[in-house]
Amino acid sequence: MQLKTQFLTLAAAALLCGAAPAVAAPAPAPIRTPSTTLAPAPVTTTLPSTHAVDAFYQAHGNSPIWFRTAATAAAASLLPDILDRAPLDGLANGPTLARFVEGALARARAAMAAHKPVPLADEKLLSSAWVQYVQALKSPVPGITYGDPALAPRVPAVDRVLTDAWLAPGLAGHVAGIAAVNPIYGQLRDAAWRQLRAGEAVDPRLLTNLERARILPSRGRYIIVNAATARLSMYEDSRVVDSMKVVVGKPATPTPMLAGTIHYATFNPYWNIPTDTAREEVAPIVVKRGIKYLKLARYEVASDWSDHATVLDPAAIDWKAVVAGTTEVHVRQLPGPDNMMGQIKFGFANELGIFLHDTPRKELFGKDSRNYSHGCVRVEDAMRLGRWLMGSEPVAPSTAPEQFVQLARAVPVYITYLTAVPGLDDAQLTFADDVYGRDPKPDAGLAEVTLSTAPGSAATSAHP
Repeated sequence: MQLKTQFLTLAAAALLCGAAPAVAAPAPAPIRTPSTTLAPAPVTTTLPSTHAVDAFYQAHGNSPIWFRTAATAAAASLLPDILDRAPLDGLANGPTLARFVEGALARARAAMAAHKPVPLADEKLLSSAWVQYVQALKSPVPGITYGDPALAPRVPAVDRVLTDAWLAPGLAGHVAGIAAVNPIYGQLRDAAWRQLRAGEAVDPRLLTNLERARILPSRGRYIIVNAATARLSMYEDSRVVDSMKVVVGKPATPTPMLAGTIHYATFNPYWNIPTDTAREEVAPIVVKRGIKYLKLARYEVASDWSDHATVLDPAAIDWKAVVAGTTEVHVRQLPGPDNMMGQIKFGFANELGIFLHDTPRKELFGKDSRNYSHGCVRVEDAMRLGRWLMGSEPVAPSTAPEQFVQLARAVPVYITYLTAVPGLDDAQLTFADDVYGRDPKPDAGLAEVTLSTAPGSAATSAHP
């Protein structure tokens, strides 16, 4: 009973695949490109510390994070390069902070060479710069719907950022890991950085893709569905272990960008036909051919979309009123070989009614362009995906409809839209067709855009 209750709760938002036309995720906020040289902003003579940084050091007896040992000092030396490219990460004043950090490092080296303590102000300066950088990386990403709120990025508090650095078993590894973000992000950022270092303007499409990639994880088991290339990839600790084709939304009903968590699989699913599809495609045939068509197509009329829906007599429905749009009807297709959901679907809570599912129309996977759905994601080999998700052979508990099987371990799924595709050697970058029109134009003028600044990190303030 408890398992069933969980399924009902999670399925409530994901019951229908396109019960209303899939709505495109909000267009990302304009991404702005930097100058081609990333010239640092003018450096002032002082860099005030924040109360939060001061409070952290006071609580820890003013013990250093960055100049504790030779190893931590080596980690500190990584910061200037990280901050110089930080405008690509959303921190507009990164190059200015890099100059401050370089000055602090020079003073620290001189102090250590003279066997003197490093000035606390320089220690705090590095912490202030690091906090601002981490907060920029963790700032919200526009245009993403989070079916699982736990997957949404959250700007960490100053104390959290510094505590993580303080407790890191290897500070250099910690700094490098945070700055790397995830492999896809790293590849895209490297490509943008190469363009800048070559004196070129960064392609605004690349910057938009970079922003989208920022929410992807760097560890664990997860799925990435790239609607731009119509492919699904299974990841284990940043390594692709399997991949397959998918069918995604039509341009009129695009697959949205969203993040959720798969908790269960549903065997023998109904296909709950979207109400507009029932009105426009099913009802006219019923009016013309009679209700016998419903039986031939293995359709039935339900009272609603809930788990406890009752089956209605189709003869009692005014199908002409359905065609006219004055009566709404809930039609579902029974499980079977022709069911549009196939044998299995993988739902996850989201307000858009999107999920991954099997399909009997295997011929669509042979096409180069695979934009045919109402917004949901049809997977090429649902059983293979189920085997990876479940850790065992996917077997339906019975032949009854809607058989829920909980996964031993929940798996996040990120449905994104990455049109920028790095080559195998990371040197080549290609762009997939922007079928949903979400990218900026490749020749967007530099006068129109500069790199966005994360909330709380405006260039007018040198500290968070």
